[in-house]
Amino acid sequence: MRLNQNTLLLGKKVVLVPYTSEHVPRYHEWMKSEELQRLTASEPLTLEQEYAMQRSWREDADKCTFIVLDAEKWQTQSGATEESCMVGDVNLFLTDLEDPTVGEIEVMIAGVGAGASLLAPVSSPLRGVTTLGLTKFEAKIGQGNEPSIRMFQKLHFEQVATSSVFQEVTLRLTVSESEHQWLLEQTSHVEEKPYRDGSAEPC
Repeated sequence: MRLNQNTLLLGKKVVLVPYTSEHVPRYHEWMKSEELQRLTASEPLTLEQEYAMQRSWREDADKCTFIVLDAEKWQTQSGATEESCMVGDVNLFLTDLEDPTVGEIEVMIAGVGAGASLLAPVSSPLRGVTTLGLTKFEAKIGQGNEPSIRMFQKLHFEQVATSSVFQEVTLRLTVSESEHQWLLEQTSHVEEKPYRDGSAEPC
């Protein structure tokens, strides 16, 4: 999505940056994992298909994607590339045609130990994209993915549906005034900065 193409969110332990072509090779290696395919309900793609998908997501008006980086490694290791610091991604889908105030959020963690540190950075997109007119967020998670379910529950998401066909649960967060204030408090330390000073993404 063009909306976040120049947005970087800097937290204490993780950094969120726009998904660019630079990140595709590492992402492609992650998605060869049968476990990640199962948890994310994804089909394996070729590297060329992954590049095409990244370009599509960059242009689509109904998707907003951030790559999650290990903040310590990214900030302290000289010469560390973003690809070498990658630990996961955060996606927001604006695809509910019946209710345009709903956004579906999806989190994938491939790096060990990054889950708990995602709470504040994941909250940041929830806080910020209310400018799009979104007031409700949903997460669809496999029934056996307890760590992900617990993480969203810590973000005040509540279970609203279960699908025995797809073996998944749907959790929802309605951003009331009090929830919006809570999100602001949880993300007070997260800095929003320009990504690469607005320069064009690498080809």
